[in-house]
Amino acid sequence: MTPPPPAGQSTSTATGSVARSARRRSSGRATGAELLAAAVGAVPGGAARPGQQAMADAIGDSIASGEHLLVQAGTGTGKSLAYLAPALTVDGPVVISTATLALQSQLVDHDLPRLAAAVEPVLGRRPTFAVLKGRHHYLCLARLDGSTEDEPADALFDQPASGGGTRWLGEAGRLGKQIQRLRDWAERTDTGDRDELDPGVDDQAWRMVSMPARECVGASRCPFGAECFAEASRARAREADIVVTNHSLLAVDMIAGRHIVPPHKLLVVDEAHELADRVSSAAQAELVPELIDRAARRARPLITPEAAESLVAAGDALAVGLAEVPAGRITAGLPGPLREACTLLDGATRAALDKIGEIRSDDPDPVRKQQAKAVLDELSTTAQRLLDEGDHDVAWVEKPDGSAAGRRALVVAPLSVAGTLSTHLYDERTVVATSATLALGGRFDTVARALGLGPAPDPTPSPAAAALAERAAGPGRAGRVPPPAPTDRRPDEPATEGPGWRSLDVGSPFDYPRQGILYVAAHLPRPSVSGLPAPAGEELLALIGALGGRTLGLFSSRRAAAQAAELVRARTDLTVLLQGEEALPLLVRRFREERSSCLFGVMSLWQGVDVPGDACQLVVIDRLPFPRPDEPLAAARAAAVDAAGGSGFAAVSVPIAAVRLAQGAGRLIRSTGDKGMVAVLDSRLETARGYGAFLRRSLPPFWYTTRPDVARAALERLAGE
Repeated sequence: MTPPPPAGQSTSTATGSVARSARRRSSGRATGAELLAAAVGAVPGGAARPGQQAMADAIGDSIASGEHLLVQAGTGTGKSLAYLAPALTVDGPVVISTATLALQSQLVDHDLPRLAAAVEPVLGRRPTFAVLKGRHHYLCLARLDGSTEDEPADALFDQPASGGGTRWLGEAGRLGKQIQRLRDWAERTDTGDRDELDPGVDDQAWRMVSMPARECVGASRCPFGAECFAEASRARAREADIVVTNHSLLAVDMIAGRHIVPPHKLLVVDEAHELADRVSSAAQAELVPELIDRAARRARPLITPEAAESLVAAGDALAVGLAEVPAGRITAGLPGPLREACTLLDGATRAALDKIGEIRSDDPDPVRKQQAKAVLDELSTTAQRLLDEGDHDVAWVEKPDGSAAGRRALVVAPLSVAGTLSTHLYDERTVVATSATLALGGRFDTVARALGLGPAPDPTPSPAAAALAERAAGPGRAGRVPPPAPTDRRPDEPATEGPGWRSLDVGSPFDYPRQGILYVAAHLPRPSVSGLPAPAGEELLALIGALGGRTLGLFSSRRAAAQAAELVRARTDLTVLLQGEEALPLLVRRFREERSSCLFGVMSLWQGVDVPGDACQLVVIDRLPFPRPDEPLAAARAAAVDAAGGSGFAAVSVPIAAVRLAQGAGRLIRSTGDKGMVAVLDSRLETARGYGAFLRRSLPPFWYTTRPDVARAALERLAGE
C-alpha cells in the first residue's frame, strides 16, 4: 500500500534530482522578473505592482549575494508571488514556511498551481511542489494495526484475539465508528494527510491512529516503514522545487539539528512576526500528572513493578505540589513540593529507562517500546530542566479556567530564543523573512533582534536599495551590516550580533490616507479597570450607531467583549455576533453576509478575519493590546531587561502591543475599494509620551483624528453611500 504521489508532484529517487537539475540547465535560466511577469500575466486583469516587483528584485539580489533579507510588505502587495517567482530560479528545493493553515492552503491550493501553469512555457517544464507537515498530521499504519491496551481511558481496541482481528473497546459507539472509518480510509488514501479526510474525525480518535515524532521508531525498524505516509511525504519534499511547511515544524527542525526539512539554499519565512513565538512554543515543555500516569501504564509491561510504582508515586507528588502552589510565574526557585516531585520523577524515569534498555532488531514490538521510551525520556529531560533552574528558562504553574479547568501543569520555556535563531536559522542558507508587520515604530530593529539578527543596518539606503524603494508604492528603507566576528555568547542569550542582513519596506498598493481614518478617542479616561469602562461603552455605541453596524470589535478580554455585546444588544436593534457563542467560521460568514451586523471577539480575531468590501467598515479596538501582567514569558522577559538596567516595558511590552495593534488595524482595508475607520478607545495612543507615537508609526498611514464629531460625521457619510 505504498502511496503514490499526488498529481503534479514527483517521488523520484536521487536519480530524479540529477534529472531535475539537468532539465533546468537544458531549459536555460529564467530570471525572477520573467517568472513574475508570466505569473502576473496569467491572472485575469493582472497587473504589475511596484511593491511586488521591488520585493521580487530584492529577493533576487539576496539569492545572488547570500545576504538575509527582511521585507515588510503591506496587505495587497501580492507578496506570495513576489517570493515564489524568484524562488524558482534557485537550483534545489526552496522551503516556504507559514504561520497559519489558511496561508498554507492558499499557497498549495491556489498560488502554486497557478504559478506552475503560468511559468511552464518560460521554464520549459512545470515546477513541482509538496507540503511537509509534522508526523502527527499523517495516519500511522503501525498505530492503526497495533494495540493500546495500556491506555484504557483512550483505547478502543486491545491485543488481537486468538483468531485474529481486532476487538473494539472503550467508547465503541462514536469513537469506534470513527476508527473504523479511518481504517477504511487507510485503504484508499494516497497521502494519509488528516487535512484530506472529509468529513474529519475528532482529536481523540486521530491521536489513536497517528504517531508523534518523538515516539516514532523509524522506518527501518517499523514493520510498516515501507508504507509510511509520513516518510512518503518527506520523499516528495526532497524531490520538489518548492516545499511548503509551517513555523512549528521549522522550529522543531532547528531544535532537532535540521534533519526533517530537506536541505535547501533558500528559506522564505512568511508571517515572520510569528516565528519567535513558535520557536518558544516548540522549546516549551510541561509536566502534567496525567501524562506521568499514562507513561507508567505504557512502561509497566517493560519494567519491574517497583519501577512502575515509583513513576506513579512521582505523578502523585506532582499532583499534590500543583494543588499547593498558586498559579503564576515561579520567581524564587521551585517551591519545595514541586522540587520534591521533580526529583522523584527524575529518579523514577531514569530507572525505568534503564530497565527498558535499547531497542534491538529482534524486539517483538519495537513501536510500543519506542513509545514508552520517548515519553519517559521527555519527562526526565523536563524534570532535569526544571531542577536546573538556570537563568535561561522561565517556569510557571498553569491552572486554566473554563473548559480546561482542573488541568494543572508545571511549565518551562526559554527566556529568549534569539540566540537559538541566530545559531540555527541562518546557517548554510539564505533567509527571506516577510510580513505586513516587521517595521515596528518605522524601524526593523525590534523584530530583527527577536529573530536573532544583529544590529540594525545603516538607515541610509544603498543606491540599489534606494532604487528599489522608489519603485515601491510606499516608504523604502534598506541597508547592510557585515557578518559578525565569532562570539562566545550562549545560544539561549538574546543576540547582540548576528548574520549579515538588509531590510526593505515595499509599502502597500492601498491609499491608506484616502481609504481609511484612524480615530483615537483621546477624550476618554485612561483605562484602569478590567472589562469595558462605561465611557468607552458609550463611545462604542455612538460610533456603531453612526454607521449602522458593519463593525468588527477587537477586545482585550472576553469580559470586555461580552459586556460590549450586551450593551449593543440592549441599546440597538443591530445583530451582534459574539465569539464563543457559535463556531468562528460561521460567525465570520454571518458577519460578511449581514450588512447591519457586528462581530465582537478577542485575540484570535485580530489576525484571522478577512472581510473585504462594505461588510466591515469600522474596526473598534477597546484598549492597547499590551501583554497581561500574568503572561509568564512576557513578564519574565521584561523583568530580565529591567534587571539589566533597561526598560522591560519599552523593550518587551510595547513591541508586543505594536504587532498586535497593527494586525488588528489591518483587518479594515483588505482591497483597493475598501473604506472605513479604525477607532481606538484608548486615549494613551494619543496622550502617552514616547510609546504612543511609536505605536502610531507601526500602523498603516491612515488619515488621523482625535475629534469625536469628525469621526461620527465620517461614519454617517459612509453609511449613506
